[in-house]
Amino acid sequence: MMDYRVIDHQHIFASETYFRQCHASTVCLLPDGTLGAAWFGGEQEKAPDVAIWFSKRQDGRWSVPEKIADRENVPCWNPVLFADGERLLLFYKVGNEIPTWQTMTKESLDCGCTWSAERELVPGDFGGRGPVKNKCIRLQDGAILAPASTEGGGWECFTDRTEDGGRTWKRSENVPIDRAALTGTGVIQPTLWQDRAGDVHMLMRSSEGCIFRSDSADGGRSWGQAVRTALPNNNCGIDLAQLADGRLVLVYNPVSGNWAARSPIVFAVSEDNGETWSEPQYLDHVPCDRNVESAEFSYPAIIAEGKDVYITYTWKRRTIAFWHLRF
Repeated sequence: MMDYRVIDHQHIFASETYFRQCHASTVCLLPDGTLGAAWFGGEQEKAPDVAIWFSKRQDGRWSVPEKIADRENVPCWNPVLFADGERLLLFYKVGNEIPTWQTMTKESLDCGCTWSAERELVPGDFGGRGPVKNKCIRLQDGAILAPASTEGGGWECFTDRTEDGGRTWKRSENVPIDRAALTGTGVIQPTLWQDRAGDVHMLMRSSEGCIFRSDSADGGRSWGQAVRTALPNNNCGIDLAQLADGRLVLVYNPVSGNWAARSPIVFAVSEDNGETWSEPQYLDHVPCDRNVESAEFSYPAIIAEGKDVYITYTWKRRTIAFWHLRF
């Protein structure tokens, strides 16, 4: 029996106050104990004015969003926040086309009030290194592992590992997948966790109507064959977080299909390391039979601190929804 209560539920800002559309949020517990969130916003996804925006939550209120990364006439995409001690790291993509975008990074030493100049995460890379949508995790050995993917000829997942705080990164091989058994482009945008035994696992968005899974016994340096799970997927982003007691909380759209409806958005809990999941609990829902903006609740981000989880996601492309749940 899942036992939880809602501590807070709000929108981070009023719809269409600062830009017409927004998407792809990230949420992070900042070094000062407050929450931070970032997303991309502008006229519409892929438009040249799309930039990265940031807000902090203090005393139950979100601050006025501020633009923290921009590139003239080139869209920015998919921010990811990660706190490393007193450093707050921001990763994001820059480029007109996804297959050739670059990963940029910035650093803040004052919890997002000011930021360093941007730099390429991996100099000379086009296609995407570091986190592509979901948060990095810190492994038991101290390394930071980033969930990564590329969208060239066929979609591929991998991980990037850093052992020096993000200065240098080592890429794993792509997650093996039986391409002959695929009907679509493949898998992207993994989300990661490490179990108490030290093994690392990922769940992946796919074009195949279900979430895929892969496992690593060597800290994300290599990955086992990607396999289908019983969890539905609409070819849209997912994310999960691990509670202090080891339970997993997954946020996703329980819809099977390729580019299918992005409503409802739900969460489910696993008590057996992702093998089975509870009945989904609804967060937002507008009945629909296809993907339309007026019923889009998508691209969730989730983090856990003890028994508390914090969730953000796209709300109709107009604002970012926020939930605080306590298990």
